[in-house]
Amino acid sequence: MFKALRNVFKVPDLRKRILFTLLIIAIYRFGCFVPVPGIDIGVIKELFKQFAEKGNVFGFMDIFAGGALSNFAVFALGIMPYITASIIMQLLTIVIPKLGEWAKEGESGQKKITQWTRYMTLGLAIVQSMATTVFVDRQLNLGLSLMNRFLVIVTLVAGTVLIMWLGELITQKGIGNGMSIIITVSILSKFPEAVIQTFQIVSPYLIVLLAVVIILVFIAIVVIEKGQRRIPVQYAKRVVGRKMYGGQSTYIPLKVNQSGVIPIIFAASVLMFPATLAQFFPTKTFQIISNFLVPTSPVYMTIYGLLIIFFSYFYTAVTFNPIDIADNVKKYGGFIPGVRPGKPTAVYLNNILNRITLPGSVFLALIALLPTVIMATLNVPFFKHFGGISLLIIVGVSLETVQQLESQLLMRHYEGFLK
Repeated sequence: MFKALRNVFKVPDLRKRILFTLLIIAIYRFGCFVPVPGIDIGVIKELFKQFAEKGNVFGFMDIFAGGALSNFAVFALGIMPYITASIIMQLLTIVIPKLGEWAKEGESGQKKITQWTRYMTLGLAIVQSMATTVFVDRQLNLGLSLMNRFLVIVTLVAGTVLIMWLGELITQKGIGNGMSIIITVSILSKFPEAVIQTFQIVSPYLIVLLAVVIILVFIAIVVIEKGQRRIPVQYAKRVVGRKMYGGQSTYIPLKVNQSGVIPIIFAASVLMFPATLAQFFPTKTFQIISNFLVPTSPVYMTIYGLLIIFFSYFYTAVTFNPIDIADNVKKYGGFIPGVRPGKPTAVYLNNILNRITLPGSVFLALIALLPTVIMATLNVPFFKHFGGISLLIIVGVSLETVQQLESQLLMRHYEGFLK
């Protein structure tokens, strides 16, 4: 591995990309500590400390903002408006025919979708910044004037747009997916605090046990993330003029975890919705529902697990279309051995996908619930910051980035990371 790391810095282009990525990360982290004008940061920190202890929705958002929300910094909203817009656009490509056509147009269509994703990000950032500013003003009785509110909202929106631009710069000129790296850096920024708190409270024997559990969880995530069912496809030979085409064998890779971390995000969002409403509309009904859905309660964990399984099937059905795959295979003269082309192939693929999605979705539910169970039973501060979704993102993005470096090294005839 160290030899591969040395090889990375031997290649001038790769070295520039890595250094550029590190520079953008440094700029992003700097923006997480630059406060918006007209706000007392000490009072804000105390408020968000209470939110974190109660498992409040704002405490959850602060983890993905890298602590910028508790600092009420320029980058307080983080990358979440962009992630939400991306997920919405991905779902709309199934509902709106025009977006579906763009998705099939290749690079030109993807540029159009990306542009509309940016517009939606801007709209979500405006709404979210207004709601956050009004909520903080009410909670702390700051008495902000209309002009001060406007200034704070504009600053938060500008910060979100800047983060979006920084992420796209990493994707274009750096290494890895920019948005994913920014989220991972935000989560990892809480790592020192989580480790220090854990060492202060937890006994040495329990720390060793927790280290073993975390390593095993990481291994399990890697195995499931890389796990796939390969469906063999055979292409018939055909003669065009004097040349013969086809005759080769390939496969369709069906991932065990086809939907990634999206089901956990959806499930958490649904369950946080009543708590969010209770913050903005403190009526008795919303308060009762919010108190009932405490993250450590058996009811919450049961509903959470079932929602993750449901959204795993839902999102897989939205993003993977067996009919299109079957039509494409048939169009190029391919077939699955023992299965007739066309509709029978689509039915076959759908049945296999349904079967392998079940263990993938159950695994996601277990990974999401395990930190909550450990936190509730053993009171381990580490899992207050690093829930199931955090661990999945860290491992998934790390694998993706290493694979990019691997392909770049192999393309330049160097030995890579993976054996």
